[in-house]
Amino acid sequence: MSSRAGTVIAVTRRGGRLRRRWAKGETTMSKLRLQITMTLDGYVAGPNQSVENPLGEGGMRIHDWARKLKGFREMHGDTGRGETGTNNDVLREAFENIGATIMGRSMFGGGPGPWSKDPWTGWWGENPPFHTPVFVLTHHARDPLVMKGGTTFHFVTGGIEAALDQAMRSAGGKDVALGGGANAAQQYLAAGLVDELEIHLVPLLLGGGERLLDGLGGAGLRLEPIRTIAGPGVAHLKYRVVKPVRR
Repeated sequence: MSSRAGTVIAVTRRGGRLRRRWAKGETTMSKLRLQITMTLDGYVAGPNQSVENPLGEGGMRIHDWARKLKGFREMHGDTGRGETGTNNDVLREAFENIGATIMGRSMFGGGPGPWSKDPWTGWWGENPPFHTPVFVLTHHARDPLVMKGGTTFHFVTGGIEAALDQAMRSAGGKDVALGGGANAAQQYLAAGLVDELEIHLVPLLLGGGERLLDGLGGAGLRLEPIRTIAGPGVAHLKYRVVKPVRR
């Protein structure tokens, strides 16, 4: 996104497309950044996802490259060990300058449908690794969930535009991270709202599950390569999402 005068104050639909609206008086370069790990055959999760098996059959292997890293372990409260090097540098960069996060209901977890009387609080324990406001896309309303470490989960029933609007307001001029699952990523990509896409490509074939780019063939998505970095067991592919020229 190019620099604009003003802070993002709303995301609106005009002429069939979604646009951001800025307030006067400030300068921002806030971006919506999607970074996600994908297999060679295009999957970001395996088949048969469930509360017991959140990433589906074989899905945990997708993230083997990240779980051993020092940066990943520090994010999850383990400060004593972990690998450094190329992959660790890429991972740290991916979480720099993030002021809010958006994720789908499947990434937050707890299963589909209405929330239970003792509702799900996420996969990450009492101190999730986000340390920012997190906006969860859902069809079922729920009060905000305040966790330790600065993470508060907000449950948004108004769709992807409402979630992005709230996240941009909360990010304080920093970028907004877009997590999974595949469906949430596809909605934002199809709407032209993602500014930067980074795929961590692992040499793994799942053969089934949730594909990242399904249904986007007719969305007019154009990607401009920014960089390619080869790390141990994973290739990091970063793209700028090319926006249509406004006339």
